[in-house]
Amino acid sequence: MNERSRHAAEPVPSGSLDLAAALAAHGRWLRTALAARGVEPPALDEVLQEVAAEAARSAERLKDRERIGPWLYRIAVVQALQYRRRTGRRRRLAERYAASGMAPQEATDRDSLAWLLAAETQQLVRRAIARLAPQDAEILLLKYTEDWSYRELAERLGMTTSAIEARLHRARGRLRSALVQVAPDLAPAGR
Repeated sequence: MNERSRHAAEPVPSGSLDLAAALAAHGRWLRTALAARGVEPPALDEVLQEVAAEAARSAERLKDRERIGPWLYRIAVVQALQYRRRTGRRRRLAERYAASGMAPQEATDRDSLAWLLAAETQQLVRRAIARLAPQDAEILLLKYTEDWSYRELAERLGMTTSAIEARLHRARGRLRSALVQVAPDLAPAGR
């Protein structure tokens, strides 16, 4: 019997953390939070794996097993920031290469994200959300794509329900303003 199968056959202590189950339970909303924080769709799985790896490395530091959602959320925020730093460095390197004149022209042409979006409405909303601060985009996406209640948001993000209500209220107002900036011709008359 090899080392891996021997560990798989051993019973898991009752107080230990079932990280795989926790990640499966929280994976969908963590994916939404990562996307709201600027992780591009093709990289979501990779960054979620980095979240899982960091969670496995630091599992012994989790004191309260009931607060695994906020703990995973904090790890995901850090991983999203690290991802954005890496992609920013890669983008700057590619831009320097393109500006050097050594790159072929077709390599420097940038495709717009518009072809990814089928409906014009989605495109406008996405552009407006992109103008928001990451925290505003994140809470709006978690609320409306995951269909969470204020209580569920508060539990998972480690905040009070009144703080969630206030953040959502402010975020909705900022989204309305961003939508008017993105599509002024769609703004209601009298604004």
